[in-house]
Amino acid sequence: MDAPLDTRPSADPSPRLLRESDEGGRLRARLEGDWTLLALRERVEALRGELGEVPTANVSWDLSAVRRLDPTGALLLWQAWGRRQPDDLRWPPAPLADMFQALFSRLGSKQGKPAKPPRAQNVRQFGQGLLNLAGHLLDATALLGQVVRDLGTLARHPALIAWKDISAHIYRSGAQALGITALVGVLVGITLSYLTAKQLQSYGADIYVINILGISVWRELGPLLAAILVAGRSGSAMTAQLGVMRVTQELDALSVMGISHTIRLVLPKMVALSLSLPLVMTWTSSMVLLGGMIAARATLGLEYVQFLQGLPAAVPVANLWLGLSKSAVFGLLIAFVACHFGLRIKPNSESLGTGTTASVVASITVVIIVDAIFAVMFSDVGLKS
Repeated sequence: MDAPLDTRPSADPSPRLLRESDEGGRLRARLEGDWTLLALRERVEALRGELGEVPTANVSWDLSAVRRLDPTGALLLWQAWGRRQPDDLRWPPAPLADMFQALFSRLGSKQGKPAKPPRAQNVRQFGQGLLNLAGHLLDATALLGQVVRDLGTLARHPALIAWKDISAHIYRSGAQALGITALVGVLVGITLSYLTAKQLQSYGADIYVINILGISVWRELGPLLAAILVAGRSGSAMTAQLGVMRVTQELDALSVMGISHTIRLVLPKMVALSLSLPLVMTWTSSMVLLGGMIAARATLGLEYVQFLQGLPAAVPVANLWLGLSKSAVFGLLIAFVACHFGLRIKPNSESLGTGTTASVVASITVVIIVDAIFAVMFSDVGLKS
């Protein structure tokens, strides 16, 4: 038989569960102490077991001796009650009673809230995605219009052109990217040449490795590879720079001083990247061909001099101009997308990380889409000697 319940208040803040049976044989459960996360941290499993031993029917619950109750303690009791408030429940004096009742009311409202069907959630997510896409398109259109307007301003006032910023961005996005693009280019060239040589060797067409490597590298692979590397390296840096300026309220300071964001920040990045990316593409394509030449020498025994002499004859010069033109367009688009996402960042660290990631993904996606458009539009250019 359970021990008689001591009704005297205790000064000990430790949470306790006391049980007794009244004259009618009905069980009475009395809670004492602090039922908070701090007090429960070492006894939560033991108390959960004690609460689980209390039957859910024909029980009187007494909370009058509970000194403190937080969401952790309330959730522990709510689960022991079978996720419903008992019929016989004694509350502590006010204002604790109001606070306790508010905690259990919130748990009851969450428990009784109907879950949305999966189809409704999918429709809502799809609609939210369309709204976000529409917002991005509207903001990008507004930014493009502002860039066009500021180009007219710079044409009338050339002194406003930030030549130092353009030079600095060319160095950061061009010269500092030569190392990683050279490494990736050589490795890609070796892989591509090795796989191509294995297939051509079975047909006795070893010499055509020069044609395949030359046209594919100068026309498609070089510009695309350089653009993806620059988008991940320099595009993310541009977005992060503008995002940090948003967080530190530097963009607001420029607006207060009457300085246009596009003239001072966006246009220098777009001009610099459109100038540096064709040069990076030329360097990257050369490294890819270098790796391909090394692999062709090791696999097919093709001499370096023969490879270099056969390259100009196998690749029409129109492919070079097409690759350079595509790279300039890619540079403009990467810088524009990076600045668009950078200016949309909200003044908090979470938005900064999310915006930078979205900027890289969007830049690479736009580059691939535009590259496909170029491939269709210029499908007959540079493929015939």
